[in-house]
Amino acid sequence: MDFILSPSLLSADFANLQQAVEMINDSQADWFHIDVMDGMFVPNITIGQPVVKAIKKHAKKPLDVHLMIMDPDRYIQGFKDAGADILT
Repeated sequence: MDFILSPSLLSADFANLQQAVEMINDSQADWFHIDVMDGMFVPNITIGQPVVKAIKKHAKKPLDVHLMIMDPDRYIQGFKDAGADILT
């Protein structure tokens, strides 16, 4: 059975985000899963375009950016420009 392994950075220690990125780079994971939450579409607030851009600088695998935000179409280009390879 073929599948894609995409661990979420939401469970990472945000004080050591680069360490989490390097761990995934060195793992058998296929992609990075990045949950973007705006506090309106879902109650939590997580990361935005600047953090995605920072992760992209160190990631050696595609970024699957999961937009759980209001009006996601307004932000598609911004997340693409920040380095998202896949938008969910």
